[in-house]
Amino acid sequence: MSQARTAVVARLTDLGFAAGWHAVRLLPEPVARGAFDRAGRWAAGRDGRGTRQLRANLRVVTGGRLSEAELGELTARALRSYARYWQEAFRLPAISSERIVADTEVVGVEHLEKARAGGRPVIMALPHSGNWDAAGVWFIDWLDGPFMTVAERLRPESLYERFVAFRESLGFRVVPLTGGPRPSTEVLRDWLADGGATCLLVDRNLGSGGVPVEFFGRTATLPGGAALLADRTGAALVPVVCQFTGRGWRLVFAPEVPVAGDGRLRDRVTTAMQAVADAFAAAIAGQPEDWHMLGRIWADVPPDPPARPGAGAPPTPDGR
Repeated sequence: MSQARTAVVARLTDLGFAAGWHAVRLLPEPVARGAFDRAGRWAAGRDGRGTRQLRANLRVVTGGRLSEAELGELTARALRSYARYWQEAFRLPAISSERIVADTEVVGVEHLEKARAGGRPVIMALPHSGNWDAAGVWFIDWLDGPFMTVAERLRPESLYERFVAFRESLGFRVVPLTGGPRPSTEVLRDWLADGGATCLLVDRNLGSGGVPVEFFGRTATLPGGAALLADRTGAALVPVVCQFTGRGWRLVFAPEVPVAGDGRLRDRVTTAMQAVADAFAAAIAGQPEDWHMLGRIWADVPPDPPARPGAGAPPTPDGR
């Protein structure tokens, strides 16, 4: 793709998101839900690259036990779930925090309470599942204050700024993954040292490093930063998976993952991230349609081949 076309696509994407945040929140909720549900169905029928990668990923998650027809149905549900995320993201600034808290089911919150009762900072490690922005509103209410998170740089810069403004409007503290005045790891470390809490998406490695883990029986690479921060700050590393319910949302907390101990730091970080991956897998397996992984995370699991010639996917930034 030429630079000029790339710039045009980026600009149109930015304008599309700007229109979404303005227009979708003005629609009656049933109308918005119906429109985005139809968009999810359309994406499933279009069979673009992201859809084909999602189907391949879900084949791994379900252990190859589903027929191709059943896998297709699961993929369609997953795309409708993903569309629901975007519909809610566009409307979230107009939804009251009281409603979000009231409509959120919580499983295993005692693991979070144990860490906070001991006066320790908390690192909540999440996958791209359900609606983690809505979960963030619940976190802020439970913490009685903000938490800090990291945002991936998007192009154009105006789109990145829209996502930062959106999340800051919900009460998040956001630092850029790259390009900030200070490295994001330093900012997070200082925040945790002051007793703060952070939420980090860790089921996809965006950097050149990372640690190998077994995830649904295959080797994947996860970023090790969450475990490294826990070791350096004494924070509790708590995996949590967000899911949708018919009415609202569900948060599934797993027990704290220990990081401190004897042995080499890299080995302890790898062991900790394996435990995080295991916690993710247990929850994702129970409701796989809410895991919105349209990218490649296993080296040996490419997208499925196109069902028809010319299948493609519209450019969508991974703003989550």
